[in-house]
Amino acid sequence: QVQLLESGGGLVQAGDSLRLSCAASGRTFNTHAMGWFRQAPGKEREFVAAISRNGDTTYYAESVKGRFTISRVSAKNTMYLQMNSMKPEDTAVYYCTLKLGGVPSKEQRSYDYWGQGTQVTVSS
Repeated sequence: QVQLLESGGGLVQAGDSLRLSCAASGRTFNTHAMGWFRQAPGKEREFVAAISRNGDTTYYAESVKGRFTISRVSAKNTMYLQMNSMKPEDTAVYYCTLKLGGVPSKEQRSYDYWGQGTQVTVSS
Protein backbone atom coordinates (compact mmCIF):
# COMPACT_ATOMS: atom_id res chain seq x y z
CA GLN A 1 0.00 0.00 0.00
CA VAL A 2 0.98 3.59 -0.59
CA GLN A 3 -0.08 6.65 1.31
CA LEU A 4 0.27 10.09 -0.26
CA LEU A 5 -0.23 13.26 1.72
CA GLU A 6 -0.29 16.66 0.05
CA SER A 7 0.39 19.92 1.84
CA GLY A 8 1.15 23.53 1.05
CA GLY A 9 -2.08 24.65 -0.54
CA GLY A 10 -3.68 27.96 0.30
CA LEU A 11 -4.90 31.32 -0.92
CA VAL A 12 -2.52 33.54 -2.90
CA GLN A 13 -2.78 36.51 -5.22
CA ALA A 14 -2.11 36.48 -8.94
CA GLY A 15 1.62 36.65 -9.57
CA ASP A 16 2.51 35.00 -6.26
CA SER A 17 4.31 31.70 -5.70
CA LEU A 18 3.37 28.58 -3.78
CA ARG A 19 5.06 25.24 -3.20
CA LEU A 20 3.12 22.04 -2.80
CA SER A 21 4.60 18.98 -1.12
CA CYS A 22 3.63 15.32 -1.34
CA ALA A 23 4.93 12.95 1.29
CA ALA A 24 4.87 9.28 0.31
CA SER A 25 5.00 6.23 2.52
CA GLY A 26 4.44 2.53 2.20
CA ARG A 27 6.64 1.64 -0.77
CA THR A 28 10.10 2.30 -2.03
CA PHE A 29 9.75 5.88 -3.11
CA ASN A 30 12.48 6.11 -5.69
CA THR A 31 11.31 3.19 -7.82
CA HIS A 32 8.10 4.84 -9.02
CA ALA A 33 7.10 7.76 -11.20
CA MET A 34 4.91 10.45 -9.68
CA GLY A 35 2.74 13.28 -10.83
CA TRP A 36 0.43 16.17 -10.07
CA PHE A 37 -3.08 16.60 -11.39
CA ARG A 38 -5.64 19.27 -10.61
CA GLN A 39 -9.39 19.71 -10.74
CA ALA A 40 -11.06 23.09 -10.95
CA PRO A 41 -14.72 23.59 -9.97
CA GLY A 42 -17.01 22.25 -12.66
CA LYS A 43 -14.15 20.83 -14.71
CA GLU A 44 -12.56 17.45 -15.19
CA ARG A 45 -9.33 16.57 -13.48
CA GLU A 46 -6.34 17.43 -15.67
CA PHE A 47 -2.65 16.67 -15.87
CA VAL A 48 -0.22 19.22 -14.47
CA ALA A 49 3.23 17.65 -14.23
CA ALA A 50 5.00 14.31 -13.89
CA ILE A 51 8.46 13.11 -12.93
CA SER A 52 10.35 9.87 -13.44
CA ARG A 53 11.57 7.74 -10.57
CA ASN A 54 15.04 9.26 -10.57
CA GLY A 55 13.92 12.76 -11.55
CA ASP A 56 15.72 12.92 -14.87
CA THR A 57 12.55 13.11 -16.95
CA THR A 58 9.74 15.60 -16.40
CA TYR A 59 6.56 16.44 -18.28
CA TYR A 60 4.39 19.52 -18.00
CA ALA A 61 1.02 20.65 -19.23
CA GLU A 62 1.33 23.50 -21.71
CA SER A 63 -0.67 25.75 -19.40
CA VAL A 64 1.98 25.56 -16.65
CA LYS A 65 5.18 25.13 -18.64
CA GLY A 66 7.73 27.75 -17.66
CA ARG A 67 5.87 28.62 -14.46
CA PHE A 68 5.71 25.34 -12.52
CA THR A 69 8.57 23.02 -11.58
CA ILE A 70 8.20 19.44 -10.38
CA SER A 71 10.95 17.85 -8.31
CA ARG A 72 11.55 15.07 -5.82
CA VAL A 73 13.91 14.31 -2.95
CA SER A 74 14.29 10.59 -2.39
CA ALA A 75 15.93 10.98 1.00
CA LYS A 76 12.77 12.68 2.22
CA ASN A 77 10.28 10.53 0.27
CA THR A 78 8.79 13.78 -0.91
CA MET A 79 7.76 15.30 -4.22
CA TYR A 80 7.28 19.03 -4.79
CA LEU A 81 5.49 21.35 -7.16
CA GLN A 82 6.89 24.86 -7.21
CA MET A 83 4.31 27.20 -8.69
CA ASN A 84 5.39 30.68 -9.77
CA SER A 85 3.60 33.54 -11.54
CA MET A 86 0.32 32.06 -10.51
CA LYS A 87 -2.90 32.90 -12.30
CA PRO A 88 -6.56 32.74 -11.23
CA GLU A 89 -7.00 29.85 -13.67
CA ASP A 90 -4.59 27.81 -11.54
CA THR A 91 -7.30 27.67 -8.87
CA ALA A 92 -8.08 23.99 -8.26
CA VAL A 93 -7.69 21.06 -5.94
CA TYR A 94 -4.23 19.64 -6.59
CA TYR A 95 -3.67 15.89 -6.32
CA CYS A 96 -0.45 13.99 -5.83
CA THR A 97 -0.27 10.64 -7.55
CA LEU A 98 2.09 7.68 -7.88
CA LYS A 99 2.52 5.30 -10.80
CA LEU A 100 4.00 1.88 -10.20
CA GLY A 101 7.06 1.69 -12.40
CA GLY A 102 9.56 4.40 -13.28
CA VAL A 103 8.16 5.92 -16.48
CA PRO A 104 5.99 9.01 -15.98
CA SER A 105 2.74 9.57 -17.83
CA LYS A 106 0.28 12.35 -18.62
CA GLU A 107 -2.65 9.93 -18.42
CA GLN A 108 -4.70 9.67 -15.24
CA ARG A 109 -5.48 6.02 -15.81
CA SER A 110 -1.78 5.21 -15.63
CA TYR A 111 -1.55 6.15 -11.97
CA ASP A 112 -2.19 3.71 -9.17
CA TYR A 113 -2.35 5.77 -5.99
CA TRP A 114 -3.80 9.20 -5.25
CA GLY A 115 -3.69 11.63 -2.38
CA GLN A 116 -6.71 13.41 -0.94
CA GLY A 117 -5.85 16.71 -2.59
CA THR A 118 -5.01 20.20 -1.40
CA GLN A 119 -6.89 23.36 -2.34
CA VAL A 120 -5.09 26.14 -4.17
CA THR A 121 -6.92 29.41 -4.73
CA VAL A 122 -5.48 32.30 -6.72
CA SER A 123 -7.25 35.63 -6.45
CA SER A 124 -7.07 38.27 -9.16
